[in-house]
Amino acid sequence: MVPMIARTPEIPVLPRARLQSDSLVKPLVDPSGRVMRKLRVSLTDACQYRCFYCMPENPVFTRNAELLSPSEYGAICSELVSRGIEELRVTGGEPTVRPEFREIMTVLSRIPAQRLSLTSNGQLLARHLDFLRDLGCTHLNISLDSLDAGRFERITRGGDFHTVMACIEQAATSGFTVKVNAIVFRGINDDELPDFARWSAASGVEVRFLEYMKIGPEHATTFDRFVSADEMIASLEPHVGMNAVAVPHDSTSFVFETSAGARLGFIASESKPFCGACSRLRLSATGTLRSCLMSERGVSLRNVSSSGYGDVLDRVMAMKPTGRLDHVDQAMHEIGG
Repeated sequence: MVPMIARTPEIPVLPRARLQSDSLVKPLVDPSGRVMRKLRVSLTDACQYRCFYCMPENPVFTRNAELLSPSEYGAICSELVSRGIEELRVTGGEPTVRPEFREIMTVLSRIPAQRLSLTSNGQLLARHLDFLRDLGCTHLNISLDSLDAGRFERITRGGDFHTVMACIEQAATSGFTVKVNAIVFRGINDDELPDFARWSAASGVEVRFLEYMKIGPEHATTFDRFVSADEMIASLEPHVGMNAVAVPHDSTSFVFETSAGARLGFIASESKPFCGACSRLRLSATGTLRSCLMSERGVSLRNVSSSGYGDVLDRVMAMKPTGRLDHVDQAMHEIGG
């Protein structure tokens, strides 16, 4: 029996000074009444890994000269925060491979968002931890699809397990709030869920298990590896006692704590879509604002004046789907994590 999922009431959007003083600035509310308060900010589509579910083995990345500059990130994100965005989460590809990574993070840290966070594969992250902590970026999501070094390196086609694990352990003991993301695949790593639960209990790091999503050109031939969140939970129940934990209404995950002290989240994007409570927009590394991970539609914010944002945002809000779209053919590394 799958435990009940607990969610807290929807988090109200806190009014910002500009929203109160400028009646021409509208909050980010879509036609279905969903309030947008989170922005995924992609710095690049490049990555040193070649995970089969994220990109082809020989990808072609966007030239750095075509990507948003640090000042463009500052202008766009400042405008969106002034209109109600509360959280900026920096993603890639892999954001730490961007040559201007530190400059961009410094610019973003000066924007009065309530939270600045980062998603990374952890390969190069350790060298930036002190820098990020000093900026106030203390919430990290780090990908780790296996606790077996050889298996991890086969999945990532280029990752070094020991480097990533050392980074996770360093971050967790250095004042960061760390969540580990593991995508679960049938016949590849689905046997490791109890191991992850034991590791979470021992380390104090939350592990979030993600369903494989229908994203990218490979999904049509590899989706037989899909494992639902219900299956994951059922496979864990004989090993650990699980109690549901309340999460915000717009959370992407539902979370359990185990009797041993592990904290386990499940992101069931395919089997239990959370579109009805979605509060996220996505900014691509080339400046396109998208309303949904599963849709390639969007509008460029490059060279848009402050007075032009209202029209662009109305168009993007109108694009936000009300329910789950079946798939998207664009590769994950091009969309942002």
